[in-house]
This record gives sequence, structure tokens and C-alpha cells, in this order.
Amino acid sequence: MAVPAGVDLAGPYVELSYVDAVRERQRRPILDCVTARFEDVAPVRPFRWSRGERHFAGWYWAATNGQHVGFESWLERDSLLLMDFDPKVVGIASQPFWLHWHDGERERRHAPDYFVRRGDGSAVVIDVRVDERIEPKDAEAFEVTRLACTQTGWRFERLGTPDEVLLANARWLSRYRHPRCLTGLAAARLREVFATPGPLMAGADAAGDRLATLPVLFHLLWRQELTAEDMAAQLLGPRTIVSLADARAR
Repeated sequence: MAVPAGVDLAGPYVELSYVDAVRERQRRPILDCVTARFEDVAPVRPFRWSRGERHFAGWYWAATNGQHVGFESWLERDSLLLMDFDPKVVGIASQPFWLHWHDGERERRHAPDYFVRRGDGSAVVIDVRVDERIEPKDAEAFEVTRLACTQTGWRFERLGTPDEVLLANARWLSRYRHPRCLTGLAAARLREVFATPGPLMAGADAAGDRLATLPVLFHLLWRQELTAEDMAAQLLGPRTIVSLADARAR
């Protein structure tokens, strides 16, 4: 979608407002915010829900941050879970800022759903919306956000419905995402066993008592220190082939 002619995306006229580290509200030109750590900011608006609403808001504990991150729908929660599962992601914030611009008649604003920091230092601004629920005003806001992000060197992504199989696998592994699931001795034994690829359950048994090794195995799969074959194509099971991830790929 082309941005309407009245929209001026010149740096001084596109601004971000956000809540800084000491909980003070700031509003600055977007080009002054390039190095800001938006992965650490508080949401610019509260997450509310009430009986009868179509969406369900809540908080998800992200292993990436070690803290809760908000969502406003099940779709956002699922997308957030997959961000948390991505080993290249090192920081996630929800509703990180308001993006302000003028459409030629009035000031507009839009709060993207997420700001993600990756391990290489790059940043991604994310909106979550399925195609059939994008109205013209939403399409304009997404396009303005995308173009504004190009000024800062950030990437913009709009996420829709995630892959069902990958999501199901990540959702199962997310039950074991907390560091309390990591036991050093069992983890070392599992890494040793799966240095040679083999079936999931047989490897868990070879590493020790499966009641003790399975939670650790699932935690290592969540962290992707161990990798499972065809995670996007088939559900995890006893015969899923598991292997030690290449250290250079992590």
C-alpha cells in the first residue's frame, strides 16, 4: 500500500513516544531514537481485558528476557512464544512506543506490537495481524511503520498465522523453558549421548532415568542446544531424531 500524499515521513516529523528506564515519558524524533534500547522499555499502554471482548490479553513469561511480556490476543501470544523460541532473539518488548505521524489532515499514531533485538545487534519492529483482519487504516499504519523503520535501519515485519506444527512443538517445549529445568549432570550426559544423532526416547533412557532426563532434554531442545529433525514438518515423538546442535550455528 502506498502512503497517502499528505503523509510526511521526514525525520523531524515522525516521532516516537515511550516510557524510559526511569518510567518517564519521552517524545523524540525517530532519528534520535536509533540507539535506544526499546527491548527494555515498559509498554506504552496497559493490557486490559473484560468479559465479552473478542480478544484475550495477558502476560507471557519469556525465557529470553527472564520477565513477563504482554500480549493482546491468542495470535500475539503464539507469535510471542515463537520469538522466545528463536535463539537469535536476545530481547523482546511489547507495545514499545507510539509512532506519531501526520496524514495531511491530522496527527496519527500507532503502537507496534513488539520490538525485538537480535544477537547481532539488529532490531525488528513487529505487528501481528492476519490478512483478513487488516482494514485500510491498519494497512496505512503498517506501511508508515515500515517506511519509518527504514530510516532507522530497523526491519519491519507483519506476522500472521504461524505454522501449526512448529507452533505445537514450540508450545510443548515452552513448558520446559525455565532455567530450573536444567540439571548440569543430566545436560552433560544428554549432550554426550546426542553427539551421535538418535531417537529422542532412546537417548533420554541412555542418559539416565527418563523422569530426570526428559525435562532437561526438552529444555535443551527449547534452547536449541539440541535439535530435532523436521520440527516444522512433524510433531515431536519418541522416535524423533535428535542431535547435538553445531556450536557454530548457535
